[in-house]
Order: sequence, then structure tokens, then C-alpha cells
Amino acid sequence: MRCKNLTFDHVNITGGFWKEKQDMNRNTTIWSVYERFKETGRIDAAKLDWKEGASNKPHWDADTAKWIEGVAFLTQKKREPELEALVDEIVTNIEKAQSEDGYYNSYHLRLADRKRFEKRDQHELFSAGHLLEAAIAYDRATGKSKLLDLIKKYVALIKRVFMEEGSADFVTPGHAEIELALIKLYDYTGDKQYLDLALFFLNKRGACEEPAVLAKFGIRHVQDHLPVREQLEAVGHSVRATYLYSAMADAAARTGDKELKHACEKLYESIVNKKMYITGGIGSTKNGEAFEEAYRLPNEKAYTETCAAIGLIYFCKRMCQLDPTSSKYADTIERVLYNGFLSGISLDGKSFFYENPLEIDLEERQRRADFGTPVGKPITQRAEIFSCSCCPPNVSRHLASLGDYLYRYDENRIYVEQYMTSGADFGDTQLTQKTNYPFDGKILLSVTGEGKQIALRLPFRCKNYILKKNDKTVRVSPENGYLMTDTENGDTLELTLEMTPRRILSNPRVRANRGKVALTYGPMVMCMEGVDNGGSLEGVFLLDGKIEVTFDQDLGLPALLCPAIRRDFQELYAEESDESTTPFTAKFIPYHAFANRGESNMRVWIERSASGT
Repeated sequence: MRCKNLTFDHVNITGGFWKEKQDMNRNTTIWSVYERFKETGRIDAAKLDWKEGASNKPHWDADTAKWIEGVAFLTQKKREPELEALVDEIVTNIEKAQSEDGYYNSYHLRLADRKRFEKRDQHELFSAGHLLEAAIAYDRATGKSKLLDLIKKYVALIKRVFMEEGSADFVTPGHAEIELALIKLYDYTGDKQYLDLALFFLNKRGACEEPAVLAKFGIRHVQDHLPVREQLEAVGHSVRATYLYSAMADAAARTGDKELKHACEKLYESIVNKKMYITGGIGSTKNGEAFEEAYRLPNEKAYTETCAAIGLIYFCKRMCQLDPTSSKYADTIERVLYNGFLSGISLDGKSFFYENPLEIDLEERQRRADFGTPVGKPITQRAEIFSCSCCPPNVSRHLASLGDYLYRYDENRIYVEQYMTSGADFGDTQLTQKTNYPFDGKILLSVTGEGKQIALRLPFRCKNYILKKNDKTVRVSPENGYLMTDTENGDTLELTLEMTPRRILSNPRVRANRGKVALTYGPMVMCMEGVDNGGSLEGVFLLDGKIEVTFDQDLGLPALLCPAIRRDFQELYAEESDESTTPFTAKFIPYHAFANRGESNMRVWIERSASGT
């Protein structure tokens, strides 16, 4: 049996850090997103009653589809009658609006002059893919098949138009997504026609003479510049890219395509070794929401869309299955989860970041405003909704299905990929995990039922650890990033990971980080905010010396205290001997928690001063 992912319906996150996030999602986030979508016409788009000149002109069905999928994931764990009733109303509207031949896109159906499948930047296939994913999830969770039947009818039309007739004005999707959904439908139904259609869309990339979507960005923007097996560098729109790469990995896993697997491996290395922020954020520029050239990772203008972080998690999850013996993909998932993903939602679960910068300089923003220069930088406070509001429902559905990322297994071995208090049912074996991670590094696991070899991921950053079985120290060396030990019914494992604060340097080719250092604690990247450090963060230099771990009661999160100085003088230029310095203790909080206490300066990367002068 090949290594399989243990799906979230067999995993219960029962306590700790992530249980709080999941409860927040169920009780607050899913409802808040619905209310904003209702106010802005997204929920009622299928009624097709919007009139020209009216406010809140809806555009893509994908936003609502992701919200429906989030509801499905929640209700699969515990039925939510009120939420289901809201979904059922939307489905009824879709049924009434759908054309006889199966076509459904509220934007095009509402505007009669819109030709179907004319421009691939209209997100028709993107929205269809998200509707299909939502339909599968809702059918699985509730047994209500109406939405799935409706969207399967739409898929039949898409297959006829694109694969059989070739009558559309384009061939490959402008935004990858439907490929992922089609492979899910193949897995769900066993009907190979859906895998064949997904492979059709994948294999046509780089082989068609078509005008580029959003021509100013070029064909690389939509990853149609090369056949998929020849795409070895991550380029273009970062969400489109990671969704495509995820579908490529899915296809490789189901077909055994070694060339496709090789391309996925190279694309992963391209991202994490040259184009990823320390937070796991990707897509560094607002210009096309895209990857830039290698090592170009500006901090204040970092785009790093929340959906791109989620896309990278999707890709890495699939790479775990393609290459089950390596822990590096789960390491990257952890990096993104605690940082670039989680920064996308406020601590109260009601507001979101579309962009996730690594630096905020309020003084510089004011200077630009004073001179009439467009700021051109990410917003400094999260918002409850955006004109393009793809991120909020994406965050919600991801939190609801978080159990998908904890465990993998084969006949003889269970891989523990992420550390969260949880219970997991593998059929003949049950695993219970208890931990206060990421606040400390102690993880307890109990095995019930058939004994299996347990592979515990040793995070890449962790140089020291202690592993015990039944209270006795086990001396094992990591294999490809895992600590392997055999277990029997009733065995307990205790893994203690080193959680010492770390000072991280950046590759010198990253211009923005030269001469600077970042601090981390466990899986969390830390940052300085002005609200904790005297307002301005200009002229701050970190000193060598002990970093103290403390706790911020207001945030409910760990904090670090580090020796530092402020350098300052009144003249524009001065001799080094005339420089004045003021020692102080710099406070760092987890990056994902920034911008939750009002507008404030913020920095992840801080100048170093080893001498202390």
C-alpha cells in the first residue's frame, strides 16, 4: 500500500493552540464571512437579479463556493443545521439559474451580452472548479447530492466544449483550479473521465497558440509558457502557480508519471530555496501577484497573498505523498501554517489580510503621503472583506480541514507530521497526541490497537531532542528528518524538541536582508512592533546576548526579549565616534499576531550589532 494521507474526518483536534483556532472558525469566522458576502451580493448572485447601476456587482462564484466548502468541512465533523440551511438556499438558487445544457456562471448568466468561454481571464473554469470542490465536500458531509449533480452536469458541458469540440476561444484555464477539482471528483466517483479531463487541461499547457491572459504580464503569468513537464522554475501569479503545481503532483501520484514528478520536485526547490520568505509567504510583488526573480524578497512591499500561502500548503501536502520518506515538505507546511498563513486572519477571527508584509514603516508612509506619492504598499490593518475577497473563505475552509495535515500512513508505519493535541483513527490503530506546542516542545503520544512503527518528524531547525518510549530514553538518529521507533499496543512516546530562540541570517543575495537578523521561537517567526518598542523602529540594532522567553498575557502568545540599542544623532552625517546609542530591551511577538493592537510599525528583519557599540 502506498503512503496515504489520513483525512481530517479521521482526525479530531481536541485541544491547544489549533483547537482554539478551529473553534473560532466555527463560531465566528464562517459566520462573519457569510454576513459580509450577503451584504455585498455574493451570496445572492445566483438569483440573477442584479441590475446595471446597482451597487455590489458580484463577479466570481468562487468566493461563495469556498465558503460552502468550509461549511461542508465543519458539518462533516459536527452537523450545523443553520449553516446547512443557508447552503441549501444557495443551491436552490443555482438550480434555478443553471442553463439547460449545464452552464452555470452567475456573472455571465446575469449579463446576456457575455459570451461563454471567450476570455480565460474571466475565471469561468476557476469558479467551476471551486463549485465542484464544494459540491463534493457537501455531498460527502451531508449526503445531499443536488449541488454535486448540478455541477457534474456543468462538468459534462465543459468536457464537450473543451475536450471534444474544441469550440471555446481558449484551451487552458486562466487560473488553475479545475484540474484539482476534477482529480478530486475522479477520486470520489472512480470515474476515469474526470481524470482524463484534468490531464487534458494539464497537457495542453505550453502547446497552444493563444493570446496571453492579462497580456501586460505575459504568458508566464498563467504558467502556459512551457509544457508542464518542462516547467522547472516557479514563475507568474503565485496562487495560479501553486494550484497548478498541486494538480501536477496529484496527476503524477495517480498516473506514475515520473517526468511530472520530477518537475514538481524542481518547482518545490525553486520556491523554497530562492523565492520564499522566512514566513513561508510567496509571491513577492503586487505587479501580477507574482513570483519575481530568485532572491528578490522585499519586506515592506511583500505581497505574499494569503491564498498563495494556502496554495503552497496544498502543494507541499501532495509532495509528502509523492516523496513520503522526506520530511522537508511537512517542514515547509509548518513554516507556512504558523506564519504566512495565520497572519492572514485576525486574532478575533473577523478580519483578514490579503497581503502579508514583513515590514511596516508608518513614518515612510506619511512622508510619501505628504509629497503626494502613492504609498503602493500593503494595508496596515486587516479588513473584513475586500473587492477581491478570495482569502477570507479560503482561510475558513483551510482551518476547518486542518486535520488533513497531521498524519500519513502505510501498512507498517504512521508518520506524525504536525504536532497538535489530537486523536487519530487508522482503523486497526488509534493514536492520541497531547502537546502544548508551539508554546513548548513536549509531545506525548499513546498507541492503542495494532502496533506500528511511528515516524516522528524532527523539525529541520531542531538540533537537540529527547525521545522516550514508556519512560525510557530511546537513542535513534533521524532518517530523512524522521525519528523511527516500533510500538505495540499501550506504548507511550514522549518527544521533547528544543525550543531555544534562534537568530536567523538570510542569504546575502537577498538584498533587503543584508546585515540583518530575524528571530524565531519554535515554528514561529517573531517580529518587533512599535507598540511594544517605543513607536519608531528606526535605528534599532540587536546585540549578542541571551534572549529571554516570556509570555504576552494580552496576546496569549510567547514573546522574546532581546538586548538591543538605538543609534541616533541629530546631524545628517557624523563621525562614528560621535554616534550616540541607547540600550534597551527589544520585545518580539509572533509574526502572525502583528497588527492586532492598532496601527503600528513592524519589522521582522533587524540590523545586527555584534559589538554592542
